[in-house]
Amino acid sequence: MDKIDFTKPVFEGVKVAADWIRDLESSDSRIHKERVIEKALMAARLGSSSAQCFLFNCYLAYNPFYTYNIKQVPETTDITGQANPWPQFWALCEALRTRSVTGNDMRTMVEKCSQKFDSEEWNGLCRRVLIKDLRCGISEKTLNKVLGNTEWKIPVFTCQLATDSAERPNKLTGDMRLETKLDGVRVLAYIGVNNQVTLYSRNGKVFENFSHIEAALGNDAYQIKLKLLAGEGVVLDGEVIGETFQSLMKQARRKTDADASDSVFYVFDWMSINDFQRGYSNAPLRKRIDRLESLRSVFGAESAVKIMPGIEVDMDVSEGHDVMRRFAEDAVTAGYEGIMIKALEAPYECKRNSFWMKWKPTITVDLNIVGFEPGTGRNAGRLGAIICEGEDQGRQIHVNVGSGFTDAQRDEFWQTRDTLMGVVTEVQADVVSQNQDGTYSLRFPRFVRFRGFEAGEKL
Repeated sequence: MDKIDFTKPVFEGVKVAADWIRDLESSDSRIHKERVIEKALMAARLGSSSAQCFLFNCYLAYNPFYTYNIKQVPETTDITGQANPWPQFWALCEALRTRSVTGNDMRTMVEKCSQKFDSEEWNGLCRRVLIKDLRCGISEKTLNKVLGNTEWKIPVFTCQLATDSAERPNKLTGDMRLETKLDGVRVLAYIGVNNQVTLYSRNGKVFENFSHIEAALGNDAYQIKLKLLAGEGVVLDGEVIGETFQSLMKQARRKTDADASDSVFYVFDWMSINDFQRGYSNAPLRKRIDRLESLRSVFGAESAVKIMPGIEVDMDVSEGHDVMRRFAEDAVTAGYEGIMIKALEAPYECKRNSFWMKWKPTITVDLNIVGFEPGTGRNAGRLGAIICEGEDQGRQIHVNVGSGFTDAQRDEFWQTRDTLMGVVTEVQADVVSQNQDGTYSLRFPRFVRFRGFEAGEKL
C-alpha cells in the first residue's frame, strides 16, 4: 500500500465501478472472476490508475481490521457527470474507520460525499466498500488467490485455536495453566490507537449486539493499553457468556431488538494489534497472563468485563495430573463444558495447535425413537435424523439425532423405519442442555447403536 500515493489527482474522476465491478458481475464463473482480478493486477503494475483504484477499494472493503461503523449507507439516483473524487472518499473511509467523526456529523459527511460521485460509482462501489461487501461474487479468498504475494493481499483474520487433548496425550507435559471451558461465544476485542473498540467473532465478523461490553472497554481503553504496554493498540481474546448458551446465541446475531445486556466478557489472553495482524506473539503465555492480571484492578465488580481465573500445574509429575483431573471433575460438576489446558511457555499463534488443548466430557443416554426426518442434499431419499425422547435423571429429553450414521445405515434405517419405532437407542453427546421452555435436549448428539441388538443383527 505504501508504494502508491492515493492522494494524487490522477485518481480524480476514474470510472472504477464501470470498468471493473461490472466486469466481475458479468459472469458467475469463478475462473472469470479470477481472470478479471489478474487483469487488474497487471494493469495496476503498468500504472493504470483505474486498476490501482479498484484494487485499493477491494483492500478497504475486505480488510477485516477496517470497519466503518455505519449501519445505513444511502443510495443515490441518476447522478451523472460528477468529479468522482476517490481521494476524498478514501479520506472519508479513514475518518469513519478511526471514528474521528461519529453520529450526525458522520451521516452528513457520508451524504455529502455521495453527491460528489456518479450514482453508478457510488452505488456500485463506494457504498459497497462502506458496507464491506462488493456484491460481485468475490471474497477475500478469491482476491488472495491472485493477490496473495503482492502488496494488495487482504489480511486474514485468525486467532489461536485449541486441539482435543485426547488426541495428543503426549503433549500433556510441562507447566500448564488450567481454566474452565466457558459455554459462550468467542470474542476478540480490538482496541485501536484512538481507543475505538470493535468486537469480532473468531472468523472476523463484527458483533454489534454487545454495546455494553464495547462501552466498558472504551471507558477503560487508555488504562488497558497502558498496563499492557501496547500503545499502538491491543486485542483482548476471550469468551462472552450469557445466562444460557441458547439465549446468548439468540441475541448475538439479532438484527433488531437485541438485548444481550446480561452477557459478560471473560478475557483469557491478549496481544498487541501489530502482533495479532502478523499472526504471532513471541511472548510466552506466562508473561501474557502476568500482564493480564494487572487489569483486574481496572475492571470493577460490576463491570461487564472480567479476567479469566485459572491455576498452574506441573504436568511432569503425577500430582499435576491428579490436580488436573480434580479440576476437570469440579468444572463439570459446576456445569461447565470442560476445561482448557494451556502451555505456559508457549507463544500465541493465530492457528490451531497443541499450545491450547481442550478436555470435554461425553455422556451417553438411552432414548426411544419416536420419529424420523428425511434427509436433504446428499442425504435426499434416505435418513436425515432420528427423533428421540426419554428420561435421564429426572429430565425429559427430546432431541433430533442427525450425525453418527454411515451412508449404509442411513439407507437401511430409512427403509426399515417402521420397524424401528420405539427402539431404544444409545446417543452420545457433550452435555444435557436446557431449552428456554424448560425442556431438555442434548448438545452435539451422535448416534452410537441400538440397545438390545447384536452388532450386525438384522432388524
